[in-house]
Amino acid sequence: MNAADSQRRAWLKAGALLPLAPSMALATATSSATASAAATVYAGATAIAAAPTLPVMPARPAGTPQQVAADESYWRQIAAQYDITNEVAMLDNAFWGSMSRPVLAAYEQHVAEVNRGNSYYGRTQFPPAFGAARRRAAEALGVSADEIVFTRGATEALQILIGSYNKLRPGDVVLCADIDYDNMITTLHWLKQRRGVEVVSIAMPEPFTHQSVIDCYAQAMARHPKLKLMLLTHVNHRNGMVLPVAEINRMARERGIDTIVDTAHGFGQLDMRLPDLQADFAGINLHKWIGAPIGVGAIYIRRGRVQDIDPYMGETDRADIRTRVHTGTLNFAAYLALPQALDLHEQVGVAYKQARLARLRQRWLDAVRDVPGLQLLASDDPRLSSAIAAFRLRGRTSMADNVALARRLLKEHGVFTVERDGLAGGACVRATPSIFTLEAEVDRLSAALRKVAA
Repeated sequence: MNAADSQRRAWLKAGALLPLAPSMALATATSSATASAAATVYAGATAIAAAPTLPVMPARPAGTPQQVAADESYWRQIAAQYDITNEVAMLDNAFWGSMSRPVLAAYEQHVAEVNRGNSYYGRTQFPPAFGAARRRAAEALGVSADEIVFTRGATEALQILIGSYNKLRPGDVVLCADIDYDNMITTLHWLKQRRGVEVVSIAMPEPFTHQSVIDCYAQAMARHPKLKLMLLTHVNHRNGMVLPVAEINRMARERGIDTIVDTAHGFGQLDMRLPDLQADFAGINLHKWIGAPIGVGAIYIRRGRVQDIDPYMGETDRADIRTRVHTGTLNFAAYLALPQALDLHEQVGVAYKQARLARLRQRWLDAVRDVPGLQLLASDDPRLSSAIAAFRLRGRTSMADNVALARRLLKEHGVFTVERDGLAGGACVRATPSIFTLEAEVDRLSAALRKVAA
């Protein structure tokens, strides 16, 4: 295989289509004039199509993140940048993040561009643009481009990391917790069948504190001397607790234990970058809190650790992270719109987003703390708090109870939330604002909860 073919395969492994190598293109030429034209076409293929010109987000007022978080007029301007249904108070924003109007416009323009150019565009213009999007994402994540590879979301990323981690031996122990995402728990149990490992699960304390969570993981490490791999969920999708990942990773590293971090809900809503987590392996979503089109995620493997994740289904290049994923033909336009989503995310500012989300969460929680029939699954410790929080009626811990509660909130009060299962303490209902959520919407939730819990 020549160098050009090797490069082409590297792009294919990353889910892209590489343009024909110059030697291949020129081989089809039957005259010097045709060869010259072919070379000109190929040279032009390296130029990235001009990105759509986007309007900037509304100018952020002066002040600290906490001061700006309280400026409702500013956040009304931000909300106006989103086309969100007014049929309900939308408080299930953890499924995915809606694109802002400018990002949606860019995405639609890219869809038209890809559709118009067809394979000519796909083989000539897309590969360099895809590479530029990868570099832009790496910059935002605070890592090098050769440490990330795109996926269709965090689920795909984490399944690859867990399933392809090659340091496990029969009899080793792997660990998950009740806060971890369902599909990741099932993937860990798949390792029992494929690798002969023992899967152990721990339950987070309820209520939880920073120290009690750290102690829970420390005790698990002490109890299981054969523990080799842990799944850590940075921000869980059930009650929104922010796991002290960096502290747990430091403890694990001292014991020779690897971790795979699920930061699907962390990056984009918390003021952090990947190195802050002290993680060697992570799965990332870019269509949740960044607001990219649906179907954009990434794998992170710290430089020097890529050999510990097997290449995808027989790929032989063990040094290139891109050989760990082979998605096939991608939704080109989704990745092309990612740089615009990151630009607008940074215009708002992640510290300001986090402060606004914290304010909205705290507003509805504080309004119902005195309701005796309501159990809140949330901490007042800002180190453990995200936009996501959960609740249940006291004593109502079944999934059926919480399905009924979410339906009642919707039918009687027009508040859209979602039931979640899997916590050791029982099912719950999750509420999640976004940066387009206004105070009046979370006030509808707190008013509704006071009525249903009366």
